[in-house]
Amino acid sequence: MLSLPWENWLRLVVWLLMGFGMAGIGLSVMHDANHMAYAKQPGINRTLGYLLNFIGGHSRNWRIQHNTLHHAFTNIDGYDEDINPGNMLRFSPHKPRHKIHRLQHIYAWFLYGMMTISWISEKDYKELYRYYKGGFSLGRGKTLFGLYLELVISKMVYFTYILVIPMIFLPVPWWMVLILFVMAHFVCGLVLAVIFQSAHVVPGSAFPLPDSEGMMENEWAIHQLLTTTDFSPGNRLFSWLIGGLNYQIEHHLFPNICHVHYHKIASIVRQTALDFKLPYHVQPNFVMAVLSHGRMLKSLGRE
Repeated sequence: MLSLPWENWLRLVVWLLMGFGMAGIGLSVMHDANHMAYAKQPGINRTLGYLLNFIGGHSRNWRIQHNTLHHAFTNIDGYDEDINPGNMLRFSPHKPRHKIHRLQHIYAWFLYGMMTISWISEKDYKELYRYYKGGFSLGRGKTLFGLYLELVISKMVYFTYILVIPMIFLPVPWWMVLILFVMAHFVCGLVLAVIFQSAHVVPGSAFPLPDSEGMMENEWAIHQLLTTTDFSPGNRLFSWLIGGLNYQIEHHLFPNICHVHYHKIASIVRQTALDFKLPYHVQPNFVMAVLSHGRMLKSLGRE
């Protein structure tokens, strides 16, 4: 027998909250752990880093895509995969512009919501193969077969507890569980994408390219200041909710420091940047940061 309407509304609220919860795990615990910043003991960091696998992602891929490529090559076209989401979105002025990009400031938010759905379905498999063939370190002594076996098992565990068991035991049709699952991931993907992109793809951010010899104009630390933006400084509750990633500059300069310390070092970083006449980009609140990202999407789509 189908559940009463109010029960279905309650289920919707709970699954949407679960989407926020998945984003919270990714933004805080998993993120710090995979940066080896959650605890002093490497074993604890490695263990908690695998929490990403239990919300549908893959920690080995994440460490390459985020720690290695994004942090080392922030906003550099061809290296930073965070600004290379595919042909539907243009995050860099160095990417080809297509007619559809004129509307990306409208449809980008929907694609953001589909981000983690792409991770759990096909992206992780493609990335694992690409990183392995590219010679990245995915685990000492790990073969491609062993890596794929680990990936498949982790996906099976995830889909079993998040989809199969609810479909069997919840007193609702299977298709309703599937819809709720997609909606939870939509919330998760939207939150994650907006948090990260509002720190890098905004007016004022630089998108530098290496010279003919593969060298960058600026040193790494200066590069991070040029390509990264803080938002909502001093908002302790918001900072707690998103794992301190409103202090993106501090995170990029000190990725191995736990996020609970970012608010303490932000004033030092800012003053040092001013002393050396370097930029320190910051938005007063999260709404302004998101609006700034939206303006950048529109600009990149029409310039």
